[in-house]
Formats: sequence, structure tokens, C-alpha cells
Amino acid sequence: MKRSFLLPFLFIFSIGMFVSVEISHAQKELNRISIAERSDGKGFVVRHHLSEMVDSVKVSQPSSDRIQMLLFSPELDTLNFTYPPESSTFSDFELYPAAEGMGVEISLSAGQYFKTSTYPDQNGRDLLLALERVSSSEIDRITAISDEIDMSLYGYISPFSDNIEDEDNTFLRIRDNMDFNVIILDAGHGGHDPGTTNRALGLNEKDIALAVTLKVGEYIEEHIPDVKVVYTRTDDTFVPLSERGLTATRNRGDLFVSIHVNAAPNSPSAHGTETFFLGLARSQSALEVMKRENSVVDLENGPGSLDLSEEELLVYELTNTGNLAISERIASMVESQFKNRAQRRSRGVKQAGLEALWHASTPAVLIELGFLSNPSEARFLNSEYGQTIMASAIFRAIRDFKLEYDRSIRANGERQASNE
Repeated sequence: MKRSFLLPFLFIFSIGMFVSVEISHAQKELNRISIAERSDGKGFVVRHHLSEMVDSVKVSQPSSDRIQMLLFSPELDTLNFTYPPESSTFSDFELYPAAEGMGVEISLSAGQYFKTSTYPDQNGRDLLLALERVSSSEIDRITAISDEIDMSLYGYISPFSDNIEDEDNTFLRIRDNMDFNVIILDAGHGGHDPGTTNRALGLNEKDIALAVTLKVGEYIEEHIPDVKVVYTRTDDTFVPLSERGLTATRNRGDLFVSIHVNAAPNSPSAHGTETFFLGLARSQSALEVMKRENSVVDLENGPGSLDLSEEELLVYELTNTGNLAISERIASMVESQFKNRAQRRSRGVKQAGLEALWHASTPAVLIELGFLSNPSEARFLNSEYGQTIMASAIFRAIRDFKLEYDRSIRANGERQASNE
């Protein structure tokens, strides 16, 4: 009798022990970082959402605009990590994988000064970083006694490490031996060509495109100083479509980025971003964009917009395989940034026979930031905040691609991109 009771008990107990062992060995995850204003109005709380509390944390403020953290927990997983939305206070968040855990670097906007403290949330899982506003003199005192966290001391896994397997760099090997260091930024329309308009709000595509383009250039020049930025226009000037693409060729550009704003007059609720690379228009919406953007030729040579034939586009695809592959890759990275970081609706990556891209003998993308025909989206794109968000997303995609490209060069021991 006693034995019959004991055996099931031992069986259940053994299952429980097995489950507990499995849980204890489950990989910890840093799922996302969120930001909330403190209830006392004195700063912010940066919450690190964890599946399980890390072993310990190291925090440093080596400069007034940087906060470094090292979350000690071997093999801390960030596969499904979600970054916080950008704001006027926090300009950037970066993750640094390390054997000892995960490094987190927070960049603050100019004039934002905080002292820090860390503590676990009451639920025992999330790690909270409390930021309390202080004066510039106080932050100077804090940074003076703070040392930079050297991630290499904790097994920092560099993205340039030779032992990291590249997901798919075959598209890079198609090109010749040059650096990826000249970017052509093209603000769509300009001068007597306003592009699409929203008369009710008094907005023109050419103005929004220029504002965002200049911001993208500023971010590149500040954060990727080894990259040369060339603009097709920096003011309200009309530039023919053929000249825009030729700017990339003349300057031996490695990437041509043309920035525009969309419109759907018969569908005012239409909204979202689209990024195009050159090819056959494979959808009706792509065809409409192609017709509208190519119609600028009317302003140059009179009626009769460019009509790239299917044969011409097929020949281009065959003879520019490397450029098209890179263009598609960058377009997908731009849309990913719009969707995941800027929190905008992405309408996806598309192909179309766009003349602005046709004349650029380089990887090239055309970005539609949103719909000026949608009042809500138009106001967002016309705001300083909206333009900052969109420009930052484009910059991040370019930066991330360059990192990916440079990693490929280092991994293969040769230079693999060219536009000559």
C-alpha cells in the first residue's frame, strides 16, 4: 500500500526536478528596452525587459552624453530584441554582445544631463536604470571619475570578427575592389517642380524631401566621418532626372539614395513607407509611383515622360546584377528601420523603372517617406520630430549596411565593392 503511493510520488517528483533543471539552463533573454518618465518629473526610468534577472550590472558615464552598461549574464540572448522609439532626449541605443553578457550604450542628446542608479524591478526580472536630471557642473564631476568600460575585457564579440559567419554576402562578391565610402543623397523634385502637394496644408514634396535629405547627410557626416556625402541639391533648385543619377557616376558613388514623398489623391487614407529599386514594376502601386516620378521629364523636355521598355529593364537587370542585389538589400534594411525603429507602416520593398535610378550606375534606391495626401501623415512628415525620425531611420540603414559590408571585407580579406 505504502509502496504504491510512493512510486507515483517519486515519478512526479523526478519530472519536477527535470523541469526545474531545464528552466535553470534556459537561456536568459533581453527582449526590449522601454523608457518612461519618472513620476516625480525629475527624469526617466529605462527598463530592460528580461526573461530572468542578470547576475550583476556595471554602469559608467565616461562622458556627459554617454551611459555605458554591462549586463553580466553569459550568453544573454537578444535575438528578438526591440529598440525603444527615438526621442528628443535619447539619440541612440547600441548593443555590444560579449562573452560575459551584453553591453548597452545609451547616447543622450545635447544638453541632457543625468546621474544614474540601477535596481531590480519588484517582479525580480526587469532591470531598471533610473536617470535623474542634474546640472552641467554635476555631470562634469560624475564623468571626471568615471572610466570607459572596455568591452574587450569582457569578451566583446566584434561584428568584424573573422569567426562570425556572414548570413549572405554573396551579393557583395559580385562587385569589384573598392571601399563603400561615397554616398549620393538626392532630394526629389525642387525649383519649379514642387512634386506632389497638399494644398489644404500648404505643403510641397520638394520641401519635405530636402529637409529629410539634409538631416540624413548630417547624421552620416557626424557618425560615419570616413564616408563622403554628395548632394544633388542643397536648396530649392530644379535638377533634371538624368543629372541626378549622373551625379553618382561622376563622383564614383557607392550608393545613390533618392528621397521622396508619396501621394494617393483618390485614397486619402493611404499611408506608409515604400522603398524602390530599379526593375520591372511588379505591382499596380509600383507602376503608379513610376509614372508619377518619371513624369518629371515633362518639365525638362515637354510632354512625353520616360517609358523604359520591359526589354531595357531586363537587360539592365542582367548587366547590373551586383548593383541590383545590393540595392534590394539596402531597400529592405531601410524598410526594416521604418517599421521596427520609426514605428511607421511599411508598404514594403518594390521594383519600378524609375529614371532617377536608371542613370545611376551604382546601387540605388528611391524612398517614399509617406503620403502627403494623408493629412495625418503629412503633418508628421512636415514636423521637425517626424523629419528627424525618418532621417535617422534612413541613416541607420546606411550605417548598418556599411558595417555589414566592412565585415564582409574583413572576413574575406579583400575589398569587394566598386562602382567604376
